[in-house]
Amino acid sequence: MIPIADNLPNRKTPVVTYLLVAVNVALFAIELNLANTGELADFLNTWAVVPTRIVKMATDMLDGSWIAAILICISVVLGLFLHSGFAHLIGNLLFLFVFGRRIEERLGHGQFLLFYFVCGMITSAIQVWSEPTLNAPLVGANGAIAGILGAYLLSYPKAKIETIVPLIILFIPIELPALFYLFWWFVQQIFYGVSTFNIETGINSGSFAYWMHAVGLAIGAVLIFLLMPRQTSVKGLENG
Repeated sequence: MIPIADNLPNRKTPVVTYLLVAVNVALFAIELNLANTGELADFLNTWAVVPTRIVKMATDMLDGSWIAAILICISVVLGLFLHSGFAHLIGNLLFLFVFGRRIEERLGHGQFLLFYFVCGMITSAIQVWSEPTLNAPLVGANGAIAGILGAYLLSYPKAKIETIVPLIILFIPIELPALFYLFWWFVQQIFYGVSTFNIETGINSGSFAYWMHAVGLAIGAVLIFLLMPRQTSVKGLENG
């Protein structure tokens, strides 16, 4: 099910969402250039989130290496803007555009940007902790996007999602409740995680990435739940 829009009114320009989309596209263009020159694999193994490499640098950081701490931060942040192919990029950006602008409107520009990075970084940290011996680069904004979906689920459960359902060569437009749409997305991630063979093929190898989507959704839901009471209080003061 391909989301294309929701039925909520646009009140603010989602500046940060547009910026995140632009940065993702720009870095993917760099990846394409590196792929053409045969340097992409080395680049990803050096700068993306490679669990074995992150674990080693974390050990160095605990021994007092501030350079290792900086390199870990660079890898985790940069990894959120790298993708394994066109389908990976387009899928993430589509979900970011449809759902991210609503969460940006709810949180504000700065808080939304922080929310995006926190969701992505926590998800990456959990995946590294869960697969410390994995020697393959993990890339993509999947954790951050999943966090946005979790926040959207709690923030706008009654919204309607305009969706295209591809059936072989036909594309049928339908409108679905956000609660149903995101619940089904969650179920799909669990299903893929259970049914996918754990075969190392390079970037984002193994079935565990699908489980991380579900984890990211839960992280986003928890974060927005913690932020919502504070936002309500602020709005009450503003109205008063």
